[in-house]
Amino acid sequence: METANRRDLEAIIAGCKRGDSESFSRLVDAYSARLYGFFHRLSNDKTTSEDLLSELFVKLVEKIRHYRGGHFEAWLFTVANNLWRDSLRARQRSDKALEGRKAQLELDAKKKRFSGLETDMIDRLGRELENIEQDSRELIILRYYSQMSFKEIAETQGMPIGTVLSKVHRGLAKLRELMEQYSHEQ
Repeated sequence: METANRRDLEAIIAGCKRGDSESFSRLVDAYSARLYGFFHRLSNDKTTSEDLLSELFVKLVEKIRHYRGGHFEAWLFTVANNLWRDSLRARQRSDKALEGRKAQLELDAKKKRFSGLETDMIDRLGRELENIEQDSRELIILRYYSQMSFKEIAETQGMPIGTVLSKVHRGLAKLRELMEQYSHEQ
């Protein structure tokens, strides 16, 4: 509003503080174009500008009681600027949450695909393990499933460590051959 209308502005603000809807409507009429322009220059988006303008006027209904005099436009644009900053922070939090959720969903999808393949491979490995020599199978199971060292296996089986190493090596070679045949069939 122009300086000549300073008394009108004071009357409008007093009416808004009393809850007069006509005064509030006059305040909206007086400042909506400038505030919309302010938000549009900041956001460069029509919808965002309209949303912020609407939110600002709702906030003014609550905050006008806290206006204690002074330059009203400075106070009004300070409220508008704070609203803009709040919306930026909210958008940033939302974007981070969406990015985090997207990354989690992608990871879950990868795990699911990998898990399905892994489960198939583990099942197949268990079946193929049955197709190698009994003594090699037992030694492989002790080594890789029971996590015993070669020295411990040699001691518990009463075999020289070289024999254990040789049988495990032959069993793994046969198991690798069987698994490669399976992967070529797929």
